[in-house]
Amino acid sequence: MIDIVREIGSVGREVGEGKVPAGVGRSVRLQRDYDAPIEDVWDALTNPERIGRWFLPISGDYRLGGTYQFEGNAGGDIVACERPNRLKVTWVYGPVPEGTDPSEVEIRLSTIDGGATRFDFRHTATVPEEMWDQFGPGAVGVGWDGGVLGLGLYLRGGSIDDSEAWQVSEEGREFYKRASEAWGRANLATGADPETVAQGVANTTQFYAPDPATTS
Repeated sequence: MIDIVREIGSVGREVGEGKVPAGVGRSVRLQRDYDAPIEDVWDALTNPERIGRWFLPISGDYRLGGTYQFEGNAGGDIVACERPNRLKVTWVYGPVPEGTDPSEVEIRLSTIDGGATRFDFRHTATVPEEMWDQFGPGAVGVGWDGGVLGLGLYLRGGSIDDSEAWQVSEEGREFYKRASEAWGRANLATGADPETVAQGVANTTQFYAPDPATTS
């Protein structure tokens, strides 16, 4: 069993803006401290064999300026790689709409007291206003919560054996529901309209953790 309250509470979440090639985009930021040395966390994030154990199988040309592709998911270019502190990539899921730029993912690692590692993750993208109003930051943030959880379990020697089955289980649905609510609170902290935030949380929760009664 996963201590869902503890896992959700161990992540700091921020909603803001960040630079993309076209100018300024929306950003979601997650911070978490892992009880593991920085070199181990870096290797788990960049070693293709290890990435597949906690996230998704990956292929690519693993060098600065090279490319990567997650199986059945996103891919992109490797923009920066500064071992063991900084990794930056473009993040492309499907075709990029004309006139827009790929989103960007940046991870920074630092050593904190006791030899643990602070994981600082930011995903920045240009997002149509109508989509932001419909889902808010949780549309992207909740998915990354799952990745942060998977990495944490892996670094502790655990895992979720069947991630697809877990996501629709009672435990998985509770995790994603609480993550969606946490992103709603982060959005409210920016001064967003409470009614719009509430609707975004409801839409995001229904997407990640649909009520079985409405999908049967």
